[in-house]
Amino acid sequence: MDSVSYKTIAANKQTIVKNWLLIDATDLPLGRLAGRLAILARGKHKTNFTPHVDCGDHVVVINAEKVKLTGLKWEQKVHVSHSGYPGGQKLTPVARVREKRPIRVIEEAFKGMIPKNRLGRRIFHNVHIYEGTAHPHTAQNPRLVTLESLGA
Repeated sequence: MDSVSYKTIAANKQTIVKNWLLIDATDLPLGRLAGRLAILARGKHKTNFTPHVDCGDHVVVINAEKVKLTGLKWEQKVHVSHSGYPGGQKLTPVARVREKRPIRVIEEAFKGMIPKNRLGRRIFHNVHIYEGTAHPHTAQNPRLVTLESLGA
């Protein structure tokens, strides 16, 4: 028997291939979108996934302001920020966060689904979120994907 065929191949900087994907966030549920972004940006959908390596794809999200939340979440769900000083906690309804900066809603949901370490901070840079349909990554020819094609 050939012993080489049984070796596990671990991904590294030289062997990974980073693709560019495009997702339209229009009328997509926030949690499902953030979960799929975490899988794609981390690379868990690839056969050569290695937990300690950034092997995920670059994901461009357009129409961030049109993401959907069900029920009364626009009014009841709150964004928590803290100044670092005692008593410096601020609670802001997600509806108001969406008015000021719609990108922040998806960023916070995505950030909660990736590892809280150096690798997670690196994976965060694989996702590019934009308001509207215009984005500066047309030269990379991102491939349009839908949640249905990803198995959601």
